[in-house]
Amino acid sequence: MATLKEIAQEAGVSQATVSRVLNEDPTLSVKEDTRQKIFEIAERLEYKTSSARKGVHKSKLHFLVVYAYPQSTEVNDPYYLAIRYGIETQCARLNIELTHFYNGGEGREFSAIDGILVVGHLPPERLAMLCGLSNHLVFVDCRSQKEFDSVDVDLALISQQVVDYFIEQAHRRIGYIGGQNEAPDLRELAFFDYGQRLGVVQERDLYCGDFSSASGYRLAKEMLEGDWPKALFIASDSIAIGVLRAIHEKGLAIPQQIELISVNDIPIAKFTFPPLSTVRIHSELMGSQGINLLVERLRDQRSVPLRVLVPSRLILRGTTR
Repeated sequence: MATLKEIAQEAGVSQATVSRVLNEDPTLSVKEDTRQKIFEIAERLEYKTSSARKGVHKSKLHFLVVYAYPQSTEVNDPYYLAIRYGIETQCARLNIELTHFYNGGEGREFSAIDGILVVGHLPPERLAMLCGLSNHLVFVDCRSQKEFDSVDVDLALISQQVVDYFIEQAHRRIGYIGGQNEAPDLRELAFFDYGQRLGVVQERDLYCGDFSSASGYRLAKEMLEGDWPKALFIASDSIAIGVLRAIHEKGLAIPQQIELISVNDIPIAKFTFPPLSTVRIHSELMGSQGINLLVERLRDQRSVPLRVLVPSRLILRGTTR
């Protein structure tokens, strides 16, 4: 019977790589032709994995994905739609069965599952119910569950970078238009704390509604009725679209009379007028990495929680000078 060493020698790779390829480790980065070569050599040499030698047949994994928000949120903000797309794409790649529940799974019956991916913040009673279903939970877009695995983006750092950029452009008064779901938004908290300490943010310049274009339009109209700040940090591109409309109706020139930076870099951001300056968040990657963490946790029976931070990048377009 063939060994890992024999396969590794013929394929020209390490034994560890062979083992991870044959066990379909989703966290392994290897060229597709190398992966195919290893499988072909293993099949030709009639190599069997340890589970196959024991007569164990691995069944298809079944993951539950619980979204803390209603499905309509994905329509108002493509950021959340991209997270779901990343989840579904990675599960299709790994042949994992998925069941989706929105609104925290309220009032739904749950079948047998191997692991749970939670997107967003859940109230304690819902979290306790999910913990009773599985020991394997991973959170996406949620930074408050430190005892569990999580995939997130550093929103506080994003807020600080935007404030720093506007200060570099000689702005001494910066406003904020944002939204909230179940929990206070970290962008707003970090923006206010950091900006206030630097003397460029006042509480009267904070406007908060929900994460929709309609909310952005309404809040911007309210802001523009008085003495408004000439630099704005917008919590999401979807909100910013409504803000842009209100600014155009006011007859203000962008960016000469007012500048703004938003967050997410959704596909339409580069096609607004003018194109949105925004912070790109790889939300699709957040979803796929959440699945990878869940698979790895199941495979290795790991108990120590891990936190993955997906990087972001400021992209300057037409709404800044």
